[in-house]
Amino acid sequence: MIVTSSSHIAGKKIIKTIGLVKGNTVRARHIGKDILAVLKNIVGGEIQEYTKLLAEAREQSLDRMVAEAEKLGANAVVDVRFTTSYIMANVAELLVFGTAVVIQDE
Repeated sequence: MIVTSSSHIAGKKIIKTIGLVKGNTVRARHIGKDILAVLKNIVGGEIQEYTKLLAEAREQSLDRMVAEAEKLGANAVVDVRFTTSYIMANVAELLVFGTAVVIQDE
């Protein structure tokens, strides 16, 4: 499955547009990680616990979007975008969406 933020894929042509596909996950911060983040905030630097949390959320969302696209018969997703939404204190949604298409070699 080719997944790209572009609307074109070099060497390929879109022969069918299937439509919007999406994947999401809702994540909450962990109190133990919050304590480590506060300490890291004092000395500065990357907060690796949150970096890992967000990376895992992105991958899970992408996997869910790709699964939806495959279920619909797509072999690529173009115009992919990520967005986040605040749900409540310490909880956020990460959403990825794009257009499922069928491509073939030019």
